[in-house]
Amino acid sequence: MTAPRPAHIAMFSIAAHGHVNPSLEVIRELVARGHRVTYAIPHAFVDKVAETGAEPRPYTTTLPSPDADPEAWGTELIDNIEPFLADAIQVLPELARAYEGDQPDLVLHDITSYPARVLARRWGVPEISLSPNLVAWEGYEEEVAEPMYAELKASERGRAYYDRFAGWLAENGITQHPDPFVGRPPRSLVLIPRALQPNADRVDESVHTFVGACQGDRAAQGDWERPADAEKVLLVSLGSAFTKQPDFYRACVEAFGGLPGWHVVLQVGRHVTAADLGDVPANVEVRDWVPQLAVLKKADAFITHAGAGGSQEGLATATPMVAVPQAVDQFGNADMLQGLGVARHVPMEEVTATTLREAVLALVEDPEVARRLGEIQASMAGEGGTTRAADLVEEELAKARGDRARRNAP
Repeated sequence: MTAPRPAHIAMFSIAAHGHVNPSLEVIRELVARGHRVTYAIPHAFVDKVAETGAEPRPYTTTLPSPDADPEAWGTELIDNIEPFLADAIQVLPELARAYEGDQPDLVLHDITSYPARVLARRWGVPEISLSPNLVAWEGYEEEVAEPMYAELKASERGRAYYDRFAGWLAENGITQHPDPFVGRPPRSLVLIPRALQPNADRVDESVHTFVGACQGDRAAQGDWERPADAEKVLLVSLGSAFTKQPDFYRACVEAFGGLPGWHVVLQVGRHVTAADLGDVPANVEVRDWVPQLAVLKKADAFITHAGAGGSQEGLATATPMVAVPQAVDQFGNADMLQGLGVARHVPMEEVTATTLREAVLALVEDPEVARRLGEIQASMAGEGGTTRAADLVEEELAKARGDRARRNAP
């Protein structure tokens, strides 16, 4: 196969670890293949993006910072979605200026980057969504979206939101309703394993391609050494955002602190310190951050918030999981993991030292859990990951060039 001509590919995302991290290896691979990749990203993530070889195009965002208190996102559905629209409206002119005279051949975008889709259509270039979590299936709107949004759409604030969104799209020459604009991209690469996708048999795979986890060399993040005397290792992490949970961490310490043979790696984030946890036994190491994948490769169990990244890393390393979801898609992921037979879903309100300890011990002692994890790990290895994702991006580039050549032919 002849290598495609180098192209200018523009990636757009927001300042959130769970949205940026899944894309990084795809970007690194595209750069390695000779493409010029620019990456529009808020200033907080410029260094992380630059490490891939892409050229950061920093912009000013109004969204809460990645290390903000989770309460900054509010408590209602409308609180969670309004900021993305407000940010898109104010960011679009800045991004348009950043690419003036340097329009890309193809746009890649995170699911939250509405300006990217507007710009791709303005420029007349292909747009590909890089989805870090589940995608819509046939029937999704009727089964999930309409019941979830019915009350919001009937409210004054909800109607104002939709009016503003539709008006903004119309100003930019887009007549599509906001819901399919957000949830039904023309082309999508899904950066989670098919095993984590609800109703995967009803997903339109002419639009959505599951490439699975795009993991690369994370040596720069550091390694982690399993203590020589540890018979079992447990990692506890609620990710990077919803970590202000001192009572939860205290329950973990109570459950596993001093438990014979067990060593616990407790990642508490930026909003909790070891001092908040009281007396911490010697077999519990408290960290504000750990190289998660490095720990999971040597762990026997994982208590997780069931974010898309953590869930697939648990599956990729065949690690039994106790899922304690905190927000958004994590509840669905927790149910999916439990349905796969590799995890227990423990709602936050049911968390006690006893429920956590019993769930972990039951999982690690069950040979059927290990068997199911082995099967899923093998199936994920065949999804293609980073290489497959880059191949598909190049296929879209070739298709667009072919279409352009046909249009320009005499």
